[in-house]
Amino acid sequence: MEKPRNQDKRERERCHNMGKLARFLFTSLGTITIFSFFILYHSPNTFTFVPKQGLNSVVQSHHDLLAVQDLDHNNTLLPKNQKEEEETCDLFTGRWVEDQLGRSFYTNSSCTTIPDSKNCFKNGREDKDFLNWRWKPEKCELPRFDAKNFLEMVRGKKMAFIGDSVARNHMESLLCVLSPEETPTDIYKDSEDRFGTWYFPRHDFTLMILWTKFLVVGTERMINGTGTSAFDLHLDKVDTSWSQFLPQLDYAIISDGHWFFRVMYLHKGDNLTGCVYCHEPNVTERDISVAVRMAFRAAFNHINNCENCSPGLVTLLRTFAPAHFKNGAWNTGGYCNRTSPLNEAEADFGSFDWEMRNIQVQEIKRAKKKKGKKFGVLDITRAMLMRPDGHPGAHWGNKWMKGYNDCVHWCMPGPVDYWNDFLMAVIRKESGLDS
Repeated sequence: MEKPRNQDKRERERCHNMGKLARFLFTSLGTITIFSFFILYHSPNTFTFVPKQGLNSVVQSHHDLLAVQDLDHNNTLLPKNQKEEEETCDLFTGRWVEDQLGRSFYTNSSCTTIPDSKNCFKNGREDKDFLNWRWKPEKCELPRFDAKNFLEMVRGKKMAFIGDSVARNHMESLLCVLSPEETPTDIYKDSEDRFGTWYFPRHDFTLMILWTKFLVVGTERMINGTGTSAFDLHLDKVDTSWSQFLPQLDYAIISDGHWFFRVMYLHKGDNLTGCVYCHEPNVTERDISVAVRMAFRAAFNHINNCENCSPGLVTLLRTFAPAHFKNGAWNTGGYCNRTSPLNEAEADFGSFDWEMRNIQVQEIKRAKKKKGKKFGVLDITRAMLMRPDGHPGAHWGNKWMKGYNDCVHWCMPGPVDYWNDFLMAVIRKESGLDS
């Protein structure tokens, strides 16, 4: 697959070679087209999935989008053949295409809840072209996030992001894309900023972050009161720091992964069943994938067996978000200074990031086989493997760790905001709002 820039270049060359008469005839049409595109793209209304059906131009595509928007107004039923095509559309297979119109949900100054560590422009990042790309699925359009419709959709509900600091990054992005419609009240935050609750009074909507390293119980081994960065993982016991809140929730967005890259001793019941990276005699050496698989399996089993949970609980897996350290790890000089996306041919789908994603997807498919609970997937891994330009890198403002780069978390604003486009589309589907 060639880069979108090269494709645009060839198109410009073909246009340059057209005759003067053709340029004159199309001048007025081009003006109208650009104006129409601008109005449609910035429309506050939510677009539904639109499969490609031999459309011959961007203009026609957006005319069809507008038509579908009219059909789907107030969740009226779409025509049967249109609906079938939408259901078969894969939002998560596609590419990043240039979009000079950009996205204007918020800026690094208009959203007051951006943490300094994600406020890349405040911390000196100067390039802005990384904002001018949008995700384009192969056979349809990704509906643009709509704050007003999203808040109506979750009116009276409780939603929690469950996972590590990247889960918090996603929740922080959602706060910002919702901020033009309503600024929430910060009603709880712990001393380490790992657990927090925000309330949107006009919509009676509660948003939470429930921090957990492994989803299951993980206890750090200590020597003389100092942490060793080695953990005992109890793969049959879910972490109550998040599971205790499950009965309160209508939506649980689960993700995890970055804490598994360390020494771990794996337990089931009272038995030590193996370890990761420990290299100890008489202890079975296990791969990280075993720990990841069993942790997600335990979490999904707990949800499936939750008798006190709401019968309408929707659980969404947000798949693994890859880091992009180049020429080293975070503590050995690794950095990420790219300013534009990769194309699909450049992305490394043979990496362990992709294996992490596959394990997680396999486990949620396994959980879905047990009828009763609703499960869905925000499969962001493919899209984000192509976005090494979206990390803070050196621009994360940490005074105590100068010289280190953050190639794990994501700049705000930035490509992380597209996770909310996926979130809204998947919630509509899993909650039955598209039927």
